[in-house]
Amino acid sequence: METHVLASGSTGNAIFLDFGKTKLLIDAGISARRIKNALDSLGVAIEDLDAVLITHEHRDHVSGLRTLMHKYRLPVYARQAAWAAMPGLADLPPAYRCVMPESLYIGEVLIKPFSISHDASDPVGYTFYCRGTKCTIATDLGFVTDTVKQALALSDVLVLEANHDAEMLRTGSYPWHLKRRIMSNRGHLSNVDAAWALARMERKRRTHVFLAHLSQENNRPDIAKSTISAILTEQGLKIGEEIELHLTYPDTVASLVGLTGE
Repeated sequence: METHVLASGSTGNAIFLDFGKTKLLIDAGISARRIKNALDSLGVAIEDLDAVLITHEHRDHVSGLRTLMHKYRLPVYARQAAWAAMPGLADLPPAYRCVMPESLYIGEVLIKPFSISHDASDPVGYTFYCRGTKCTIATDLGFVTDTVKQALALSDVLVLEANHDAEMLRTGSYPWHLKRRIMSNRGHLSNVDAAWALARMERKRRTHVFLAHLSQENNRPDIAKSTISAILTEQGLKIGEEIELHLTYPDTVASLVGLTGE
């Protein structure tokens, strides 16, 4: 299994999962050209994608959909409510619009969406199961519900939101209404909240964690990693052994290859 976070942040999000015979794109919040170029750099043709899965309808997760559907004729899965709220829905070909069920097999991969708390229409995260390996994607969530805790548990690979440093957000330049939205239960997960979610979750012997959707104004990669590492270390976890932290970026691919279930 290979995990490639093609882009992550408020300017656009896209994740490529390569299970060998099955290739999936989660979210398309950057241009189709950028997605194609990133896949080309990995030796993968965009036409080889089996499907695109959408977490929710906000533009930083769907801005590349139109071209992917029209030019490359890729099937795209999203919840019914997310389709109804999708920007530019009338221009997205119905033949490639698929409603995401409660679970789904695409090739050899079992996909299970799970509900998250965010200010969108029926937003979801995803878990993927293939040959004893579990990968979970959980971003854009205001807090970690019991449903999310179950989804995170025993993941080999986890793409988890670490959106903001609470103090940077409180003292930063954002207007108060936007700060209040981000800090709400339907906003975004802070570094500290992400750390406690990791500390409390049921884990395998080793878990790889991509820290995702970092705010470019209210966070920094070094702050996110150091804050989360400190809390996990205080809780007795060994960074680099029990939990391996990987940073993600808005304009650089972050990858993990060669993973098998443990």
